[in-house]
Amino acid sequence: MAAFKSLEWRDGVVRMLDQRVMPHQTIYLDYTDYHEVAAAIKDMVVRGAPAIGAAAAWGLALVTYHTSNKDLPTVRSELQEASEVLRASRPTAVNLFYAIDRVMKRASDPSLADIAALHQAVLEEANEVADEDVRINKAIAMNAQPLVPDPAVIIHHCNTGSLATIDYGTALGIIRMAHELGKQVFCLADETRPRLQGARLTAWELLQYGVPFKVIADGASGHYMRTLGVDLCVVGCDRVAANGDTANKIGTYNLAVVAHENGVPFYVAAPSTTIDLRTPTGNQIEIEERPAREVTHVGDCQITPDGAQVGNPAFDVTPAKYISAIITEKGVAYPPFTKSLAKLLGR
Repeated sequence: MAAFKSLEWRDGVVRMLDQRVMPHQTIYLDYTDYHEVAAAIKDMVVRGAPAIGAAAAWGLALVTYHTSNKDLPTVRSELQEASEVLRASRPTAVNLFYAIDRVMKRASDPSLADIAALHQAVLEEANEVADEDVRINKAIAMNAQPLVPDPAVIIHHCNTGSLATIDYGTALGIIRMAHELGKQVFCLADETRPRLQGARLTAWELLQYGVPFKVIADGASGHYMRTLGVDLCVVGCDRVAANGDTANKIGTYNLAVVAHENGVPFYVAAPSTTIDLRTPTGNQIEIEERPAREVTHVGDCQITPDGAQVGNPAFDVTPAKYISAIITEKGVAYPPFTKSLAKLLGR
């Protein structure tokens, strides 16, 4: 387990490590209301698809813990209202909806005869969402190891480690496990504009783990593939469509195309909960548009002229044809993904 926690439940409080101020400050924020949790998800106090899902699950547990109502149907209505607010906090990451649906299904059990039993069930389910994330991440990392040579130069985009999950991480967890197994791995960490999750967060995590790395500008990946030689690229994801199209942090599509051009394998680390067989292709995935200030400013410094028009999609969709394999806790799926993903999920 990492020495730090991105978020956790503490007796009626959801505590989050504020990732907006890292790496120069380490500040934990405490939330006791689901509206606050929804705002923290939207404002990216907490980020990363698995962490967002757990945050929402614990946000629902706050309802049953702090409610002042004594009537069970009224508390169930409170839960329903909270679920709708939390669903609206971010639209792309399927883990958010998975976690909420899972907790709400448990809460709907008619055998829960009083508010205390309802709270116990909601909290147990939320805790299991979090515990399951750690198990899934370690299984993904282990399943990926046959694809990681020794030595290996690996390009990683955004942040997918313990800061983006409950612990261990998805794509970054693969690199971490390779290092812990004694492989000589070197990470080229994309800075990941505009919020710089690679430069701020991935670099910070790699320092904690002792993994050798270099932070590079997003646009430098092709240069390093051509001149240094790169063995693989590995990224996380927020949603995988039935055909393998994958939504991930903006810039992932560019990296996949450059990897394809240079013959570098491009792998997606995906908990099975991010695979959405109800979404046929990436064309149906909603892409969140974030505030212009994230592009116009670096910190408090404005870098664009006043009046400049800005586009700031948080994610892009990488077509399945550029993806070499999708690594899950259940195994590794290879093209054609329309068949392999369904088989992997037992559908």
